[in-house]
Amino acid sequence: MNNTTKSTELFNRAQESIPGGVNSPVRAFKSVGGTPVFMKKGKGAYMYDADGNQYIDYINSWGPMILGHAFGPVVEAIREKALDSTSFGAPTELEIEMAELIKSMAPNVDFVRMVSSGTEACMSALRLARGYTGRNKFIKFEGCYHGHADAFLVKAGSGVATFNIQTIPGITAGVSMDTLTSPYNDIEAVYQLAELHKGEIAAIIIEPVAGNMGCIPPLPGYIEALRTLCDEEGIVLIFDEVMTGFRLAAGGAQERLGINADLVTYGKVIGGGMPVGAFGGKREIMQHIAPLGNVYQAGTLSGNPIAMIAGYTMLKTLKDTPGIYKELEEKTAYLHKGLDEVLRQSNTPYVINRLGSMISVHFSEKPVNNFTDAAAANNTLFNQFFHHMLSNGCYLPPSAYETWFISTAITVADIDRTVEVAGEFFKNR
Repeated sequence: MNNTTKSTELFNRAQESIPGGVNSPVRAFKSVGGTPVFMKKGKGAYMYDADGNQYIDYINSWGPMILGHAFGPVVEAIREKALDSTSFGAPTELEIEMAELIKSMAPNVDFVRMVSSGTEACMSALRLARGYTGRNKFIKFEGCYHGHADAFLVKAGSGVATFNIQTIPGITAGVSMDTLTSPYNDIEAVYQLAELHKGEIAAIIIEPVAGNMGCIPPLPGYIEALRTLCDEEGIVLIFDEVMTGFRLAAGGAQERLGINADLVTYGKVIGGGMPVGAFGGKREIMQHIAPLGNVYQAGTLSGNPIAMIAGYTMLKTLKDTPGIYKELEEKTAYLHKGLDEVLRQSNTPYVINRLGSMISVHFSEKPVNNFTDAAAANNTLFNQFFHHMLSNGCYLPPSAYETWFISTAITVADIDRTVEVAGEFFKNR
């Protein structure tokens, strides 16, 4: 059992100057209970807390640490670039190189606009879709999280679900009325919305593989049906690839699923873990963004040189080392197999969802294909499981509504240890 005295002291201190003691709600451990662990450093597959405890990391900064923490080439590139300046607020050649690299990897992307976060990317993509189509309404899916812009917090998953917040103070009724929600993986519900609001829907935005209600892959034919509907109704299809972009494949979910979106949003993966985002897509739509068009979007620190060099180095490594995705897939499958054996022997109802290097465990008696299914699982048991794993050196997402992420840095021995710790929990229940 880990000693976390220093983390407790830091959390108590933090609450005196930071709302709730954290700068992003899910970090507060409200869902799972207990005191959050304060991290000091990371290296490879491990994080180390303020008390010196080591953890096998299954969050990986919520996705971007595909190659593990403090990946040498990225760290060295940041160190070297910082000597030139940490910010210009003016164009640099590196921004062009980054956009060209993204275009060379991601299908169906003609133009890329850099921003500073995934939230900003999704907010801007929706504004662009509205400006392009001249329509106001859009469809999102219950449990999908696209950042904390007003329009996206209607029936969002992840942190909002964790805190059981159903209505958000500060979001106007008008914004809510333009946000149409549908259950994930239910194409008939989408058809009904499209018919009811015919000619009024600007966009459909979706996590092509959901990660904010645990990992939930799309059912066969579901994304294809959305693509067809959007083509028929003149609706812009937006893939939120903040989690899946460059993780599920070099070309993200578009490549992995074989479906092209009209607009795609990216997040921290393209910054190697630095705070960054981007949105991109077809020329005919992207040319409506200022200064080419009249849809305004701006950001003083967009294309920040430190974020760009970190992201460029990361993506170039992923592009030039195609075996990375095979390695990620194999390691995640190995974890799946180990957890499956432990859980099957325990007679505990469970579902393991996995696609690529995204995986999650739901203590459910039936398949988990949407947010309602995820919410109906035994999340009290998950909370107990989480704390057992944490106290024995395995850092899982502190919520049943989050996917786990695997890095190439994790070893077979790390996975074996993780499965062993999980087995101890179920053996002692």
